[in-house]
Amino acid sequence: MTERAKPWVMRTYSGHSTARASNELFRANLAKGQTGLSIAFDLPTQTGYDPDDANAAGEVGKVGVPVAHLGHVRQLFDGLSLDEMNTSMTINATAAWLWSLYLVLAEEQGADLARLAGTTQNDIVKEYLSRGTYIFAPEPSRRLIVDMIAFAETNVPKWNPINVCSYHLQEAGATPVQEIAYALATAIDVLDAVAASGKVDPSAMPSVVGRISFFVNAGVRFVEEIAKLRTFTAMWDEICRTRYGVQDPAKRRFRYGVQVNSLGLTEQQPENNVARIVLEMLGVTLSSDARARAVQLPAWNEALGLPRPWDQQWSLRLQQVLAFESDLLEYPDLFAGSIVMDAKVRELTLAARAELDDVLALGGAFAAVEELKARLVASQAERVARIESGEQVVVGVNRFTETAPSPLTADLDAAILTVDPDVERQLVEDLAAWRANRDEAAVAAALAELARVVTSDDPADNVMAPSMALARAGGTTGEWANCLRGVFGEYRAPTGVRAGVGRRAASFAALVGRSKALAERRGAPPKLLVAKPGLDGHSNGAEQIAVAARDAGFEVVYQGIRLSPEEIVAVARDEDVDIVGISLLSGSHLALVPRVLDGLAAAGVAVPVVVGGIVPEADAQRLREAGVAAVYTPKDFSLEAIMSDLLAMVEATSVSG
Repeated sequence: MTERAKPWVMRTYSGHSTARASNELFRANLAKGQTGLSIAFDLPTQTGYDPDDANAAGEVGKVGVPVAHLGHVRQLFDGLSLDEMNTSMTINATAAWLWSLYLVLAEEQGADLARLAGTTQNDIVKEYLSRGTYIFAPEPSRRLIVDMIAFAETNVPKWNPINVCSYHLQEAGATPVQEIAYALATAIDVLDAVAASGKVDPSAMPSVVGRISFFVNAGVRFVEEIAKLRTFTAMWDEICRTRYGVQDPAKRRFRYGVQVNSLGLTEQQPENNVARIVLEMLGVTLSSDARARAVQLPAWNEALGLPRPWDQQWSLRLQQVLAFESDLLEYPDLFAGSIVMDAKVRELTLAARAELDDVLALGGAFAAVEELKARLVASQAERVARIESGEQVVVGVNRFTETAPSPLTADLDAAILTVDPDVERQLVEDLAAWRANRDEAAVAAALAELARVVTSDDPADNVMAPSMALARAGGTTGEWANCLRGVFGEYRAPTGVRAGVGRRAASFAALVGRSKALAERRGAPPKLLVAKPGLDGHSNGAEQIAVAARDAGFEVVYQGIRLSPEEIVAVARDEDVDIVGISLLSGSHLALVPRVLDGLAAAGVAVPVVVGGIVPEADAQRLREAGVAAVYTPKDFSLEAIMSDLLAMVEATSVSG
């Protein structure tokens, strides 16, 4: 037995409503033994909108904490010394801005920036591929990442300026091989851009490489996940040594944090999610040679809605029992010399190298976004087909579905946290007061300098300096982002949706037959609009509905994420669709769906509207009363059944018409 190892950093992903409410949550979690902060920001903050922007309507404070200006950051970290924190910020397109606010607050606290420890996620590739909170195109986005890395190297050397995220790739359907290859391709692309930028002295590149961190996923197939992480570790060591000439083994270490899989959490029998979470945690902790440096666990009820503090405490206690009650940390690597594990690692390594070489041949991760997105959508479709056919067992969903009533979900309205809808109004008033008490000339000067710097090719110009100046002057998230929108424009990522996955059950043929019959009778196939209103960028479900609908014989209109209700109405009218399908996962359904319904009525578009997402039953009932034809939630896993329902709606309107 060796000396007991130190436990990993324990986090819970948290933030909601307001900065003050989130500060109370942070303090409570730290008091319960959490050893690091992991901050969830709301969608307007992540996509660069102020609370009073029309694009933010219905989204403020819903899935994280709203941060519009320095005052909110002061409230968020009230009573917390930033030089004593290890803070992880899940922020990407606006990462340079949020980090600037954090650094300015640290300066106000008198902290030495060189002592600050933490991570900005800052991986924009996976936003294009999965999560959807991008703003700018790949090239300018990569430039912002390079500037942050260069600034960190000189000024904040203990900070991880980028957290390359394979987590969201798995959520989007990536196989272990794809997860490894696409994440490593992203890291290579970023490091090559740093080396070519002239913003970092070549002698400092080993240090830059050493600050690259990763954020991975771990599914319930935990033995394979252990092998995946051992493969990641070995391949990253080789890349650092051979491509970047890093000699220090410590700087070649695969440093990663993890949130275990949320994709596999189920609405049905949600108590089973606790077992899934524990098994997934084992996948990133059992192997000491490839153990996570930081772990955050989802809550058992995330498929139902926003977890409560008690739910987050339960997830934290799972970590603490493993780290402090079990004997796991008393032993060296449990898999050293394992024939089975070594064989699995070799298998993954060969496949991941081939996939990585293919991505690099396509020009790298940033250049290959469209192709990688299509591959992930196809992989996700295959996964969904396996579950629907029963080939991939999900306990409580497609097998062992009989259950006694659960006391955990006896009162569903009390089983999740709800955000006060008045928060948005309060934030709008707060923002007006903030703007009324700042130096507008200083804000204008900072914005002008920001616009100059991001168009400059001078290696001495870095986006962080004017961003911090804007933070000090009282600038806002929307002002920072709109300044850059004026320079870079906005980007729409590819959807990755292609017809035909080739693995549909034979019974899908009956759906195709019904669609053909409709086409013969009406002169056109049934037509479905798949729409994602608001700022929610999690598009996996919408993409799978679009692919399945095409395979069932529908003509599908899908234009990607972040459409306004007004744009959805216009598309429905102009495309003459038969059904409007709305996908929402951000909790903004009660705010946004009625706007679509009202708009369709005003435009004279009389078609059924269906909604899919994480919608509590009480909310689903309100939507049905408002005129929604059907509401689908994660428990409705059968795409065949959903397609049959949609066809029945078209058939009914065709007969009545």
